[in-house]
Amino acid sequence: MIVGVPSEVKKDEYRVGMRPVGAEVLTKQGHTVLVQAGAGLGSGFPDQQYDAAGARIVPTAADVWAKADLIVKVKEPQPQEIPLIRENQTVFTYFHFAADKELTLGCINSKCIAAAYETLTDKRGYLPLLTPMSEIAGKLSIQEGAKYLERPQGGRGILLGGVPGVEPGKVLVIGGGVVGTCAAKVAAGMGAHVVILDINIDRLRELDDIMPANVDVVYSDPQAIRERLSWADLVVGAVLIPGAKAPHLISRADLKYMKQGAVIVDVAIDQGGCVETARVTTHSNPIYTVDGIVHYCVGNMPGAVARTSTQALTNATLPWVVKLAKQGADKLAKADPHFANAINMNRGVLTNKAVAEAHELEFEPLGV
Repeated sequence: MIVGVPSEVKKDEYRVGMRPVGAEVLTKQGHTVLVQAGAGLGSGFPDQQYDAAGARIVPTAADVWAKADLIVKVKEPQPQEIPLIRENQTVFTYFHFAADKELTLGCINSKCIAAAYETLTDKRGYLPLLTPMSEIAGKLSIQEGAKYLERPQGGRGILLGGVPGVEPGKVLVIGGGVVGTCAAKVAAGMGAHVVILDINIDRLRELDDIMPANVDVVYSDPQAIRERLSWADLVVGAVLIPGAKAPHLISRADLKYMKQGAVIVDVAIDQGGCVETARVTTHSNPIYTVDGIVHYCVGNMPGAVARTSTQALTNATLPWVVKLAKQGADKLAKADPHFANAINMNRGVLTNKAVAEAHELEFEPLGV
């Protein structure tokens, strides 16, 4: 099979879909790997390393998309990439279709096989290709939130860890999954007072057992959210419904409960955001203010630490890329229901129910 790795073109995206070692593994198995020139530079992998690993370096994205049977990348196809997608071509990447109707329709019309990292499951029901980036985004949410709490950045002028004689900052984490857990651990490690909200009682019990003493767990409902918004200096939106658009748990009216200069980091922005006033921002222009509240809503947070992120992501994706290259999407979906869950579109047919509901489109289960 011909496997293609194009350069990422989303603004401020420095990750790459495959490391040189991935090209080495695939070429040793008889596959051809096409890598766009410069694709790995943002993550610290020059073309020479891909060449030494057996990949073929091609000059343009069009060269990759025109020849590859399987495209492996990081972020959802951008508007300039959608016309390059070919019928029957398998595209393996993060898509987050529920947050973008234009992308959804474009990929349907391309009649490709859209296999989404974020809906591939494992035997425990977890999302193994989403998890490493969720871990990074959760940790970064506190790093970035702490930065924008600084007064020169428009924040309240709060040091999350405090100092002797001054109380620490207060961090509200909405969602106790991978993002929320990692965010809470980092915030707690900095010395902040942390509250995690979640609707899963069993998960709250687990978190109560493993978290340090400066982390409290509280059942989430609208009243609990409002009460804690007035308390918090930093709010992290860490809500996830796999494949679906994130629910708005914080409305614009709720912002009035918050302190002026408080910060919201909406990690759920890839899935539409869990804050009504959230809109996608970039690393080069990451924040804006609504009603005195600083909003950080970068849509590709892990891209800021591209070296770490690329290694973490490709550790998880490469085994699946190897299977895909060997069997093809159709055979792999029939053999493995967890990969079948990754297929959101199959040659012009929308096969993910949550995406269909988000955009009021027709849905047809994948026939495997």
